[in-house]
Amino acid sequence: MIRAQSISLMRGGDVLFEDSDLQVFPGHKVGLVGRNGCGKSSLFSMLRGELHADTGDLHVPAEWRIASVAQDTPALEKSAIDYVMDGDTEFRALEEQLATAEASNNGEQIAHCHDKLAAIGAYDIQARTASLMAGLGFTQSQLQQPVKAFSGGWRMRLNLAQALIARADLMLLDEPTNHLDVDAIFWLEGWLKQYEGTLILISHDRDFLDSVTTDIVHIEHNKLNTYKGNYSQFERQRAEHLAQQQSEFEKAQVMRQHLQKYVDRFRYKASKAKQAQSRLKAIEKLPTQAPLRAESGVDFHFLEPEKLPNPLLTLRDAKAGYGDTTILEHIKLNLVPGTRLGLLGRNGAGKSTLIKLLAGELEPMAGERIANPGLRIGYFAQHQLETLDMSASALLHLQRMDSAASEQKLRDFLGGFGFSGDHATRPVEPMSGGEKARLALALIIYQRPNLLLLDEPTNHLDLGLRDALVAALQEYEGALIVVSHDRHLLRTTVDEFCLVADKKAETFDGDLDAYHAWLQERAASDKRSEQTAPSRQRDNRKEQKRKEAEMRQKTKPLRQTIEKAEKSIQILENELADLHDQLSDNSLYNDDRKADLQALLDKQTAAQKELSELEETWMEAEESLTELTEELQSEND
Repeated sequence: MIRAQSISLMRGGDVLFEDSDLQVFPGHKVGLVGRNGCGKSSLFSMLRGELHADTGDLHVPAEWRIASVAQDTPALEKSAIDYVMDGDTEFRALEEQLATAEASNNGEQIAHCHDKLAAIGAYDIQARTASLMAGLGFTQSQLQQPVKAFSGGWRMRLNLAQALIARADLMLLDEPTNHLDVDAIFWLEGWLKQYEGTLILISHDRDFLDSVTTDIVHIEHNKLNTYKGNYSQFERQRAEHLAQQQSEFEKAQVMRQHLQKYVDRFRYKASKAKQAQSRLKAIEKLPTQAPLRAESGVDFHFLEPEKLPNPLLTLRDAKAGYGDTTILEHIKLNLVPGTRLGLLGRNGAGKSTLIKLLAGELEPMAGERIANPGLRIGYFAQHQLETLDMSASALLHLQRMDSAASEQKLRDFLGGFGFSGDHATRPVEPMSGGEKARLALALIIYQRPNLLLLDEPTNHLDLGLRDALVAALQEYEGALIVVSHDRHLLRTTVDEFCLVADKKAETFDGDLDAYHAWLQERAASDKRSEQTAPSRQRDNRKEQKRKEAEMRQKTKPLRQTIEKAEKSIQILENELADLHDQLSDNSLYNDDRKADLQALLDKQTAAQKELSELEETWMEAEESLTELTEELQSEND
């Protein structure tokens, strides 16, 4: 097992761990949680042997094979499936040993290598790799594409697949769901539940932690604190502990009462729809989370929109896409104040395209996008973090938006997002991804939008800020459209779902569990199609061969005529060339050889006449063959 005794570690002048202990038993699945910067990634580096404790002892069994996700992916020509297979380092090492043995014709070593390859299941590794990559969203055609052809997010999926294919005793996963959509997350959950080794997982996805983990290690106050159970069970235990502290309990009570009112209000309004019932179950946990939010120090609210026109935005039979490529068509949406819609769909189906159409970043290719004059959109997407001024501070960003506001008012507002004191005046550039996301959200909220479009808003946000965002969205009075792989966020903030699939965006009558079932059925259908495809291909090839044979039979006379003419033309051209050589003899033009000259000229004339007739025959046959071939092809089509 993994054992840490009295370990201490300092990084950059900050104490991360101090006189801290830890035990992780074989086969346990541990969620590692804590605020950003508390030392989670440093602990991973220690487990990999890249960092060493300043004091104390960290023991990881020497024989354990450790797998983790690479953070960089070079632009390789190597195919995606070969790159993923590189994750099984023992298989690659045996491959090299076998190649060396074969090169030296060492029969004994060749047999030994084959035995070891069979023992590790090497002969089905390609099939296992393809199956694993399919679970992470890769299509069959992508498996042979070079690594350099994939975007950054898809390369991170390749790195994740490379870690999963390794037969590791200890797997270290740092935010594995960040670049996955909901269907890939469902698949990864199932895979990790079946994983027999020891897992330590850093994640800010509470549903993922709840589904996968058996223990939680919480880093707080430079200590590693272990809790038995999943994340929700950890929250309850920790909330009870905090509630025992009177000062924190008083603050938590105010927050708990507020959240309980929300739960009660929703309970009495809940319809019989599946997603409404699912949401009710999720928000009933919120009062338990109140002490944790109070303790986190991050708490913000959406400012009330200045106007709530009705409708806010309408799409009428709209079509969206890029260039000549249509992604979605026949889109019909009517957004009114209070709309709370979650977009579901497989990767690449068009969820982000729909968000961009709603935001006005894409013009409809057809149909109408009708925006109310009073519409004010707040649009959050990851690419917008790049639009922040890297040299400006959080405070300066707000001052540029509202120069009339007092500095204290703006500082008070930013404090709710964790930008207090000197932190409010530091430049953006050295900020973490989570801090930049917080600032982008703050800038959106300050503008009082009445339509909020959120495309993966929780990427880079820690659990404390995700909870604060959930609470703020529950109070928000405008319309809300969300694309997210965070199922807790979806369950607790939206009332209905829209399924984006097959170039359509239509109401989905079900909750996330029903969507999971839909994904499984769709995957099964795709698999059946793949299995029947070879049979269809064989039938198609058989029919094609029959048509080709029929065409050959019908065109045979013309092809024979052409072939015969071509042979005769070749003979005559050779004969004419020979006659030309004979006629080049100067002695042939003497008076005593007139008869010979005349005979050669007569042969040349006859050959030229015959050649001309053959060329005409060949040309007519070629034209007839072309016409007949086109006619037969048209009949076959």
